[in-house]
Amino acid sequence: MIKLFLILFSGMLALPCLAAPSQPREKVACIGNSVTYGAGIKDREQNSYPAQLQKLLGTGYEVGNFGLNGATLLRQGHRPYHKTQQYKEAIAFRPDIAIIHLGLNDTDPRNWPNYQDEFTADYYRLIDTLRAVNPKVRILICRLTPIFAGHPRFESGTRNWYWQIQNVIPVIAQARKVELVDLNGPLHNRPDLFPDELHLTAEGASIIAKTLFGQLTGKYGGLQLAAVFTDHMVLQQKMPIPVQGTADAGEEITVKFGKEQLKTKAGADGRWKAILAPKKAGGPYQLEVATGTKKILVQDILVGEVWLCSGQSNMAFPLQAAQRTGEEMKRAQQSGNIRFLRMKPLAETGNFAWDSATLRQVNQLQYFSGSWQRCDSVSARDFSAVAYFFGQQLHQRLNIPIGLIQVAVGGSNTESWIDRYTLEHHPQLVDMLPKWQTSDFIMDWCRERAGINIKNTTVAKQRHPYEPAYNYEAGIAPFTSFTIKGVIWYQGESNAHNQELHAELFRTLVRSWRQQWGYEFPFYYAQLSSLSRPSWPYFRDSQRRLLTQLNKVGMAVTSDIGDSTDVHPRWKQQVGQRLAAWALAQTYGKNIVYSGPLIKTAKVKGPEVSCTFFSGKGMQTSDGQALRGFEIAGSDLVYKKAKATIRRNRVVVSSPEVPHPRYVRYGWEPYTRANLTNEAALPASTFKMEVTNSD
Repeated sequence: MIKLFLILFSGMLALPCLAAPSQPREKVACIGNSVTYGAGIKDREQNSYPAQLQKLLGTGYEVGNFGLNGATLLRQGHRPYHKTQQYKEAIAFRPDIAIIHLGLNDTDPRNWPNYQDEFTADYYRLIDTLRAVNPKVRILICRLTPIFAGHPRFESGTRNWYWQIQNVIPVIAQARKVELVDLNGPLHNRPDLFPDELHLTAEGASIIAKTLFGQLTGKYGGLQLAAVFTDHMVLQQKMPIPVQGTADAGEEITVKFGKEQLKTKAGADGRWKAILAPKKAGGPYQLEVATGTKKILVQDILVGEVWLCSGQSNMAFPLQAAQRTGEEMKRAQQSGNIRFLRMKPLAETGNFAWDSATLRQVNQLQYFSGSWQRCDSVSARDFSAVAYFFGQQLHQRLNIPIGLIQVAVGGSNTESWIDRYTLEHHPQLVDMLPKWQTSDFIMDWCRERAGINIKNTTVAKQRHPYEPAYNYEAGIAPFTSFTIKGVIWYQGESNAHNQELHAELFRTLVRSWRQQWGYEFPFYYAQLSSLSRPSWPYFRDSQRRLLTQLNKVGMAVTSDIGDSTDVHPRWKQQVGQRLAAWALAQTYGKNIVYSGPLIKTAKVKGPEVSCTFFSGKGMQTSDGQALRGFEIAGSDLVYKKAKATIRRNRVVVSSPEVPHPRYVRYGWEPYTRANLTNEAALPASTFKMEVTNSD
């Protein structure tokens, strides 16, 4: 009888008139301009961000697309959203959730210069109207998707007005207590997804949809640690240690390291951070990060000194290809307190075309990958020789753990290592960004090699590691929240065509990296070596002059260990050790000679020029022969080889062909055999200087 009753009851529920009422769907109104509408996206009805958000949210939600091309938030703008049919329909929709992405078109010169002071009030009015039709509405307002440098009005005003609007949107969110979503961060490093500098592809729309899905649901895939946290890592001593990652919104995370334990929570964007107190050098330690449902252990952690090692092929040059390889392989086996993080490029930039999978991953910024390794004969073999010898010298003198992070790309140019925002806001360098493949800002060789690598692409704005900002976005940005002691840098070969431009790029790079990390770390760089390329003496001298233009920088001279025909000289031990000398003296306070002679003054008395040098104590020649490499010129600027002798702490230069010298230079050949050194056998830098009259 009971069984019969259940069967009858089930049948009654199946009748339309008696079925249990279905749950009402939450209504989501996507309010915005052409980006919301999906302008330019193929199959917009299926691939606009509201359509993709609908798929992610599922049947429990009804997502409405109320976007309109050209719409402005400003009520006095050229196409005010509040006067449109889309606005009326959005209000009539009575949404439970409203997502507002307006402001891009307000950067038009017809709008922002005239009515900018009305922007906040107009935004408040839109928010208040939505709340009036549904007091319980959940409102999300969005920081704007990017406008890229190729936009026709970018430099004439759009760039500035865009960021003024970006900066006021968080103020609006706080004032009206609505949720703030950042749509700029996930997309500012993806210009390939913006064919016309403003509108997205379907892939770009999917990133918006996923970002909003996370904000709405709080689902971010559970607990994850930042990729830099792996077994065998080194943490920077004597500085606060940020530990960060992602988790589902609101999840409580417990971080344990040694005897220290911290608790934190993931924010609405899924991000979390805990800052451990500074630690003394030592280890090994274990890091435990846990939520109520998941635990992550990172083991064999050391605390010591961490250096970022970056640049192009001479920094990437592996230990196995350098001089003294066999001896160093044996030594590496006993160097367990040195740890390597080699961020290996997905594909080399050789003279060949990349396949479609590589091209796609490059666009997605998946160009670098790696994890921490103990130093041994296997891990050292492919690691940067310069960085290895630098680390060995530091470990030997400091006797504490050393962590070395290698992020280097063969052939890469300086501009590829600078962040996009900095380039966009630089009055000169901004012009490197649009159409970089045809820009004479970029060295011909870089453009030609990149063209070969990406020749099979079907994407109009295909990315490449020689593109301005790319290596920063793919390789450096992931480390800016990880504490380092400093940077060693070996790069410049791909910028030697324009030493004036490089000087500005280099200064910009150093300042911008320090700004990204939030403190002024030391930055030590290798001067270019000797090579039969005409511009190199000018470039080396420009690098020397940079020493006086930035704080906490140092330069290792390498012109004595070059190769006339090979841009990759194999004598990397000297380079690493010379960079280490700067660090040991200037960063760690060791009483050692850290630089070769650097020109200080050049004074003329009669036919002789008397040169004094910084770091000139014990000056001598590298080979015991007479001084070579000095030249002088008169007012006609015609240089003649000169006789040079060391007299006490100075070098005296003269030539019978130049009775009235006005200029002096040293090592002024692409491949120089100049031989001036100091008591530590460190070589003098190439220089050119106008002389002054002797007192």
